[in-house]
Order: sequence, then C-alpha cells, then structure tokens
Amino acid sequence: MFSLQPLRHTSTLPKFALGQGLQLSAKEASGSYPQRLPRVSGPQNRLRERSSHAPEGRDWTAEATWEIQRATRKPTESLDAYDLYLRAVAQFHKYTEEGMREAVILAKRALAIDPSYAPAAAMIGWCRLLQRLQGWGAVSDVAVAEAVLLARGAIEGGRDDPDVLWMTAYTILFFAGENSTASGAIDRALSLNPNSALAWWARGWVLGLQNQIDPAIEALQQSMRLSPLDPLAFLCTGGLAFAHWAMGRYEEALEWADRALQAQPRYMIAMRIKLVCLAHVGRIEDARDWLKRALAIQPGLTVAVWKASFAATAFSPELRARYVDSLREAGLPEE
Repeated sequence: MFSLQPLRHTSTLPKFALGQGLQLSAKEASGSYPQRLPRVSGPQNRLRERSSHAPEGRDWTAEATWEIQRATRKPTESLDAYDLYLRAVAQFHKYTEEGMREAVILAKRALAIDPSYAPAAAMIGWCRLLQRLQGWGAVSDVAVAEAVLLARGAIEGGRDDPDVLWMTAYTILFFAGENSTASGAIDRALSLNPNSALAWWARGWVLGLQNQIDPAIEALQQSMRLSPLDPLAFLCTGGLAFAHWAMGRYEEALEWADRALQAQPRYMIAMRIKLVCLAHVGRIEDARDWLKRALAIQPGLTVAVWKASFAATAFSPELRARYVDSLREAGLPEE
C-alpha cells in the first residue's frame, strides 16, 4: 500500500500553490532529526519479492510497467527534500500523535527546500486529516485551509502520481466536502496504477460515505486483495466495519472493527464504529466501556463537536443522521 518507495512527479507547480510562504517554527527549521534514512529497495527487488506471494488476479504486467515508470521519473531536484519526505513517511507509519506532528514538520521542511514537491504537499494534508480524525492536538482552521490549498496545488502538479492523487482526494473530501473532485482524482489514480491498494481504499471510503455501500465494499476488498499484509490494512478493515454498519449488519461490522483495532488499537474510526454497533445490538455496558476508551484518546468529543466537525460534511445526509443517533445511543454526551 503506502510504503517507503520513491514518489516522483514530472510536473512543476507554481510556487505560490505549494510550499511558498510556509511558516516554520524554530524546531521545524532546526533540522534536529536523525539522519539515518530507511532502506529503499529498487523496483526489480520489490517485484521479485512480491511475485513469490502474488495475490490472485493481480495484473503483474501493469505492476511492472508502473514500477519501471516510477523508477525512471525525475524526482525533486533536491535530494535533501526527497530525504526529508522519506523521513516524514516513516514518522507517519508510527501512527502516533508525536509521529504525525513530526511528519508534518518534515514535509514542511521538504517544501521549504522545493516548493513544487507535490508528494510532500499531499503528505501534509493527509497528516492534518488524521490528526483531526484522531483528536491528536489542536489543528487550527488556518492549518486546515493551508492543507486544502496544498492539496489543490498537488492535484494539479502531481496529476501523474497516483499516490499524490489519492492522498489529496481524501484531504479535499473531508476538509472541503468536494466529493466530485475527490472522486475524479481517485479515478485518475486508478487509471494510472490499477494496482494501487490505497487508491482502492480511498475509493471505498468515498463511496461508502456517500451511501454507495455495495461498490464501496468491492473497492475495499480489492484493496485488501492487492496488499493483504500491509501495515495500513487496518484502514480497509475499518472501512468495511463502517460499510457493514451502514447496511445494518452490526455483528459483521463488529467483527471488522475488531480486526482493525487488533492491527491498530489507536484507530478512532474503528473504535467509534465498535461502540455504536455495541449499542445497536443491546450490549450497552460494553458500549459504555468503549466510549470511555474513545474519550481517553479524544477528550472533549461530544455529539455537538462531531456534528460541527469536518467529518460530518463528508457523510451523506442519511448516514449523517443515522450516525448521530448511533452516537447518542452509545452514550456520547450531547454537549
């Protein structure tokens, strides 16, 4: 799925659309981060390793073509910016409040060096989104506006990079509520690389939030087929939990939520889905217990806070109303 592989682009963005004007704190500008970089294998090695356990039905001709294209594209002019981006990816994969904050700092430093570097711009938006979803720190409206601006520029400048496209699509869907823009970016990502597991994951969530549940499940299942052992697979199992909740299949939703939480115990989306499903099936005490766990990770969460959040704008009206009722039933405070 989303790994420490070179993400490259061939277009150049106007500097005002991406990194120009980004404000770095003293810590962000200091460069006081470990200098050792993760090892990145070449495309031939990755293909050889994957071929030994290839998921059934995967188009390896398309995969080989994509790997070759990726390897021959021109990266950012600055190797320093590229190294900072790789370190941001490594911090992201920790999936902690501190890791997400450091990922933003590193991606900003990459953009300060190369304001046209679309992968770094896209990374900032995705990190900001997950900070909001998880309740990790205060993400100001100014930071959200910056993330949306960077995402819009990255969609234009990284239009030939599938990883840039799905990241920016998700940012624009949640922060700006632009479903058609997000869907178009994901469609292009999949036309460029049909084997992009995270692009399929993003498509599944976009469809699910718009109450198109059957195609959403198909997209999420395709994502899991393409990368069944991926460290970010909990994003797919969480998506399947949401989809089954939307269909009223609460026991199945609980099973998928449990799988997501086993892989990533801090995943707030799966935690919220689990507590509302527990309430639906009459396990009120269990729902209250999971509500306490959720509030420990995201203090101050109330029905009013959720309704006013960006997440509420991404839901279809029908699902939004049902989800709010489910949160109330699970015991989430109104104010």
